[in-house]
Amino acid sequence: MSPKTCRIRLVLIGMATACLSLLPARAQTTGEEAQIELCFNYGCLSRQTVVFSDDRFGTATRELAEARDAAEEREHLARAVGRLYALAAEQTPVGADQGGNYADAGVSGRMDCIDHSRNTSAFLHLLAERALLRWHRVLPPTRRMRFFLLQHFSAQIEETEGGGRYVVDSWFVDNGEPAVILTLEDWKRGGGPDV
Repeated sequence: MSPKTCRIRLVLIGMATACLSLLPARAQTTGEEAQIELCFNYGCLSRQTVVFSDDRFGTATRELAEARDAAEEREHLARAVGRLYALAAEQTPVGADQGGNYADAGVSGRMDCIDHSRNTSAFLHLLAERALLRWHRVLPPTRRMRFFLLQHFSAQIEETEGGGRYVVDSWFVDNGEPAVILTLEDWKRGGGPDV
């Protein structure tokens, strides 16, 4: 096999692995607990189940019920996602995660955009299952691509009225901080903090 063919196969294998990692994370509600399988260590290399008690989950997401419109729900949602990651850090090493891919290189618990898009989507699905999203519905993760190999993935929501699409991108921030929410169009053009 030629070196060129080998490189092409490696790129295709990497892309297939990334796509498989974006399959929705499992979120289950059993009685008064919610369980989510989180992934971390880049490309969902490691996985661990996180259990949220009803009380802790309610505290992290309480202000979502106060939203009076879609814009306010997005503000509350950004903080709720950060709080859920902070709770997950009590049970997993994801507390070591820092914004971007370089500040936490080599640390167990680090997350790349594949991990974040999958985990944040799982959080969003759990919020939707518990009827905490009144102004938005959860869409599959989305990606932006530049120069073929530079890809970035994010969780995605859509307004139930009007259809505006937004990314909920927790990759930009350190664990526990509010997620960055941008219009899909701004994000696709490269919007977001420079990390």
